[in-house]
Amino acid sequence: MKALLLTLFFNALLIRVAIAQTPATGERHEFVIVNFHTESGATLPQVRVVYGTYGHLNSDRSNAVLLPSHYMANFHGYEWLIGPGKALDPSQLFLVATELFGNGSSSSPSNTPEPFHGPRFPVTTIRDNVEAVHRLLIEELKITHVRAVVGFSMGAQQAFQWAVSYPDFADRIVATSGTAKTYPHGIVRLEGQIAALTADPTFEGGEYKTPPRKGLEAFGMVWAGWLYSQEWWRRELWRTSSPTGTTFEQVSNSFRNRFSADANDYILQARTWERHDVGATPGFGGSVEHALQSIKVPLLYMPSETDLYFPINDARYEAPFIPRVTLMPIPSLWGHTAGAASNPSDAKFLNENIGHFLSSR
Repeated sequence: MKALLLTLFFNALLIRVAIAQTPATGERHEFVIVNFHTESGATLPQVRVVYGTYGHLNSDRSNAVLLPSHYMANFHGYEWLIGPGKALDPSQLFLVATELFGNGSSSSPSNTPEPFHGPRFPVTTIRDNVEAVHRLLIEELKITHVRAVVGFSMGAQQAFQWAVSYPDFADRIVATSGTAKTYPHGIVRLEGQIAALTADPTFEGGEYKTPPRKGLEAFGMVWAGWLYSQEWWRRELWRTSSPTGTTFEQVSNSFRNRFSADANDYILQARTWERHDVGATPGFGGSVEHALQSIKVPLLYMPSETDLYFPINDARYEAPFIPRVTLMPIPSLWGHTAGAASNPSDAKFLNENIGHFLSSR
């Protein structure tokens, strides 16, 4: 019974809350790149980018929208935004949802052969991911321009990087619950999660023979403390999407058991997150401000008012440097998850405003 309650709780509470009238379904694909050069200087003999598509590309290839994924997500992570009556209607648009390096499906520490297996997989940056997806769009799908790039969290980081690296590639940019740079406080948070995971003696420097279960449990508990706002916890808003009778102890334990994928994959994507800085793009001399000033297209910037991962004041700092920005905070107590429609109110707010932004002239 306890296991059933936990399963029901997370089915309801995970970021991809089901609010669709008709569930969106995507088609899975893989794109392979030979001899992929990373910013770290390593060359991977072969990398795979897993992606999903929704809808159909029109004859002049002008109806594409890119949806880059967030931390450990697969391409289904934007289905709260996809469907009839939502911001992205696949009967009108061709949606390409890509998966980050390190998520366990695209090239990752866990699925790459030696000499780059496990802890030897090079740290990939957000720019590495953008470059790989740029090749995917140009070479495989023959798409040279998209109507928009829409990203949540690490997907928002990619959206900002697209706007800087390829300023004419998209007509519009949408970034929810994510910033153009990971500031030091965010790095400290991520290092805390990594420290909790790697403190498990069975981790063995990433050469573990069995999953470092205690480390993964500690990682999950640190994650839980940052995912939602303090007010979300005080008001016990987890009750709104939990089976009747669910206790705080059950909720707490569910976070402890939240992470069950490969530990090196979790760490790789955390390192990718840490190193994100559009100012490090060649030509901007390390200045995030100058990089943001270079953005040409309209950008809808939607931080969550209660995000502890990407604090709203970071967004308020960045927004004035973006020439055509609309800063629209999400009025939510659901912390970081508000940017991915973790409850019906936020889903309505996001779909209405993103839809209006994408359709405006």
